[in-house]
Amino acid sequence: MGAGPHWSCISGCGACCRLDPELRGEALEVLSDEQRQLYLSMVGADGWCRYFNTGSRTCRIYAERPDFCRVGALARLFAVPDECGEAFAIACCRQQIREEYGGRSIVMRRFERATRQPGGRRAAQPASDRQSQP
Repeated sequence: MGAGPHWSCISGCGACCRLDPELRGEALEVLSDEQRQLYLSMVGADGWCRYFNTGSRTCRIYAERPDFCRVGALARLFAVPDECGEAFAIACCRQQIREEYGGRSIVMRRFERATRQPGGRRAAQPASDRQSQP
């Protein structure tokens, strides 16, 4: 494994759970008809996923979430070569976090720390910022 950044999901983020089709056109374009139908059925009136708890920033179906909700599937969905998948995932997360919380937000700082951890391990969070997995 290289010495560069490694993708790592951070708990209490959920930026990727903002499914608003007006903001996620590029995602809709790469989904199959069946996936697109499921995706659209998951969009709540506020643009967030119906299964995302915006208060706790957690996913109510995390273990059973669809493939398109799994960052590991992003590279495959967008036809990104395997060797570029991690960098692609990091770039996608940065974009989502920047759009939802801002480029200088606590969430972005936590994500940047997490991607610098060897092997993509989760970075430790301050107790005041600790929440369960998105």
